[in-house]
Amino acid sequence: MTDATATALPAEPAVLVLEDGTRFTGLAYGARGRTLGEAVFSTGMTGYQETLTDPSYAGQIVVMTAPHIGNTGVNSEDPESARIWVSGYVVRDASRVVSNYRAEGSLDAQLAEQGVVGIRGVDTRAITRRLRDAGVMRAGVFSGPDAALPEDEQLELVRAGRDMRGLNLSGEVSTAEEYVIPAEGDRVGAVAVLDLGVKTSTLRYLSVRGFDVHVLPQTATIDDIKALHPDAVFYSNGPGDPGASDQHVELLQGVLREGLPFFGICFGNQLLGRALGFGTYKLPFGHRGINQPVVDKKTGKVEITAHNHGFAVDAPIDGPVQSPAGFGLVEVSHVDLNDNVVEGLNALEIPAFSVQYHPEAAAGPHDSNYLFDRFRDMVLEKQAGKNPTGDRS
Repeated sequence: MTDATATALPAEPAVLVLEDGTRFTGLAYGARGRTLGEAVFSTGMTGYQETLTDPSYAGQIVVMTAPHIGNTGVNSEDPESARIWVSGYVVRDASRVVSNYRAEGSLDAQLAEQGVVGIRGVDTRAITRRLRDAGVMRAGVFSGPDAALPEDEQLELVRAGRDMRGLNLSGEVSTAEEYVIPAEGDRVGAVAVLDLGVKTSTLRYLSVRGFDVHVLPQTATIDDIKALHPDAVFYSNGPGDPGASDQHVELLQGVLREGLPFFGICFGNQLLGRALGFGTYKLPFGHRGINQPVVDKKTGKVEITAHNHGFAVDAPIDGPVQSPAGFGLVEVSHVDLNDNVVEGLNALEIPAFSVQYHPEAAAGPHDSNYLFDRFRDMVLEKQAGKNPTGDRS
């Protein structure tokens, strides 16, 4: 594309309908038709292409709080997976001009090509305030002929949609077959990655730290993992309710009993919490965006982090406690400064740790990228015959 390419955005009607009956009228964006999902808001001001292609957003209609979306277009380098995963997309001002030297197309065209129904020209601040007050809820976007459906029929369709509570989406986003990404530079060893909705940047960060990255389907068993003779195991981010992933919890408990070093991100943090014997719960409106302040309890350092989660671990944030599942002492390592939500776990007697946020964040921030080095150091200590734990003080 040229550096500044204008695209026509037809003024066709569309409507966003929330589960509580609230309606927002606007204009069609992307594909035409109807889509249903959980309405959530993201506070990121950049990186919309990464957001759209993050598998953690499967089943969700994403409302962007940044008002101007689409100005840098889309390219083939920045996606976090092979496709767009959001169920729907809601923006205030969709750019009519694509102006970036890396752009290969417009966002509107890509949404249409991949069948993603969106809406533009709505008051995203008002939508966000509604979701903050009432909590995230089921929603639908209707455009084309579906925009003319009777209001009560649209609302009935929304209320018949899937509830994220109790929903296991891992099978929808995971790889169907194992694949391997070779290590770059000095090889450290092999890591088995359970793909629950993994992002491309995560795999890249593991590879550049010397790991042969074996990406496994979410159906993998403990025997599948042991057959690889890995030096460590990693659980990725992903969508859905961690309370509906018993098989992944049982698998992780087997990994921990084997003594394999473990690192989990986002959904992986929630599953480590469950494996250690803690519960999880649904947040009122979740954390999504790239400006979330998280404090490292040990150092007092505050990191600005990227988030995308609607569930959290229910664990005491004051002092180490015994793992209810019998894995020794565990501590909450990081806490969100906005609402005291658990943002990280350290196992003090076994080599396992996790964080709720995204240290692989693209397009940033990169405050937490050091956690991949921490994982690498844990594996090297294990290989050297030392007794590493999740506590890296």
